[in-house]
Amino acid sequence: MDAASLNSRRRRPLEGLLLLAALVAFMWLVEVLNTLDANRLDTDGLHARDLGRSWGILTAPFIHASFQHLLANSVPLLFMGSIIAVRGAGLLARVTLFVIVVGGIGTWLISPGSVTIAGHSVPVFTIGASGVVFGYAGYLLARGLFERSALDLFVGLVVGVVWGSALASSLVPHYGISWQAHACGAIAGLLAAYAFSDRRRAAR
Repeated sequence: MDAASLNSRRRRPLEGLLLLAALVAFMWLVEVLNTLDANRLDTDGLHARDLGRSWGILTAPFIHASFQHLLANSVPLLFMGSIIAVRGAGLLARVTLFVIVVGGIGTWLISPGSVTIAGHSVPVFTIGASGVVFGYAGYLLARGLFERSALDLFVGLVVGVVWGSALASSLVPHYGISWQAHACGAIAGLLAAYAFSDRRRAAR
């Protein structure tokens, strides 16, 4: 391995972590602006099966209902995102975009467009990065299976032990929480683990 390749490999984890930090920082900046604007950005989230607002698939993960909501997503996002990021900004970007788009489309298709409260139909929308969190978890849990890597299997085991119960409980329907985004994000993460497997790319 020449010096240029060695330096590139050394830079890869730093570049990945910087991209992750930038993504989370952007979410916090959006929440600051949203709070100053009386949370009016909330309506720019994901509106199920509304073609005119389908762009919400891309914007919803960066919008949160409160700083508490954002903090609850930031901690696991940084924890699991860092594990992905150490293999480079390119991988982190691919996994993140894949989860946002594929998981978002799934959420857009199966989420309820409205709920009935006191006999009145009230429109609902989905916001928050929890779908991305579940996508990262699904990716890390499945990566070792597709890579046939003992290290990746161990990492998946650690993620399951640390976050497993919290992730599983979040898949149970609760008022005000989009289990659809969680489930679709997790499925997108599993698909990303297959799509971006080094073994699959080598076979191709």
